[in-house]
Amino acid sequence: MKIEAKEIVKTYQDKSVLTLKGTHHHLVFEPGKIYGIIGPNGSGKTTLLKIMAGLIPMSSGNMLYNNQSLTHQTMTEMTYSSHSPTLFSRSIYENIAYPLRIRKVDKQMIDDTVNGLLAEFELNKIQTQNAKHLSGGESQKTALARALSFSPKVLFLDEPTANIDPKSIRIIESALKKRNHHDNLTVIIITHNLSQAFRLCSHLIFMDQGQCLFSGTPEEIMATSDPIINDFISYNRF
Repeated sequence: MKIEAKEIVKTYQDKSVLTLKGTHHHLVFEPGKIYGIIGPNGSGKTTLLKIMAGLIPMSSGNMLYNNQSLTHQTMTEMTYSSHSPTLFSRSIYENIAYPLRIRKVDKQMIDDTVNGLLAEFELNKIQTQNAKHLSGGESQKTALARALSFSPKVLFLDEPTANIDPKSIRIIESALKKRNHHDNLTVIIITHNLSQAFRLCSHLIFMDQGQCLFSGTPEEIMATSDPIINDFISYNRF
């Protein structure tokens, strides 16, 4: 699914928190690629991601999905997961199965899909555990497995590996690269981990104070002369 964000503006109580104007007023996310959104805290990254995911309204601008406005059908083909996922007070198995159950998927297919994800994310040994009592890494793996269970076309991720162990990070990144390569999944991820951004992403977007200052390849961002971007990279060097 191709996604376009054109001159998006978002204001809260008359205060602008996102303004896509100027050089990078029109952002295009091509299908089957992994995009990284980076920048300092409070720069508008999460606001932009939630607008694209259809979770919050924009104040002005235009969002297009395959050249069309957002529809219910489009919403069913996308999913969003944050760094503090909301999991149900049920077993890990039932959390992952939930998107399939509400889509009335056949019981055997649910079982096959969930069991495959439990094994892939190394959660099968604790699948009966209540998801409300998981560690950070276990919660993130459960949330991502749930997000991937129904094979979405677009996956929006807001810092999915923040403050979790290296092994869980490797499992999550492997799952993303696998779906991107084999299923043409489009991934748009916010990350403060520049090493991760360079490992995963073919395209990076840099946000600062509600504006997009850069949109290009990892190689291009390393070659930029923008002092704000260079300062951010120098203090987050991998």
